[in-house]
Amino acid sequence: MESDEVYDPSRAGAELAVLRSQRAALADRAMQPWWYDALLGLLLFGFVSSYSLHSTWVTLAAVAVFLLCLRGMVALYRRLTGFWVHGFRQGPTRRAIVVWVVVVLAVLGTGFAAEERWRGAMVVAGAVLGVAVALVSRRWTRIYVAELREGL
Repeated sequence: MESDEVYDPSRAGAELAVLRSQRAALADRAMQPWWYDALLGLLLFGFVSSYSLHSTWVTLAAVAVFLLCLRGMVALYRRLTGFWVHGFRQGPTRRAIVVWVVVVLAVLGTGFAAEERWRGAMVVAGAVLGVAVALVSRRWTRIYVAELREGL
């Protein structure tokens, strides 16, 4: 495709500077408050711990509450920051999610196996995952913010 426009290096530099400042502003808004991560950890703890009660109805109610609260947290993050970031995006953040999924599966598998023998093992698994998700959420956001800052 041809263009009759003349390349203007000063204009290109100015546009690049604007893009950098916009990404920096986005990075400043991206970090959620500390209580957001703590709330996420508490929600996961409650959901996973519900399995220790060995009641299908309690577990179904916990799933419903967990999913509704997650939906509310997404809406809250969007209201606080003005945007939402997909977790499986390209780059280091995707690797962090893959590691997180492996950890979750290992802890849940161990918790389910232990629950057969020791009632309450899923409470321990829930506590481990609750603390872990709060830490991982914080770390993931820091990785994302660093990507934004070094982007252009």
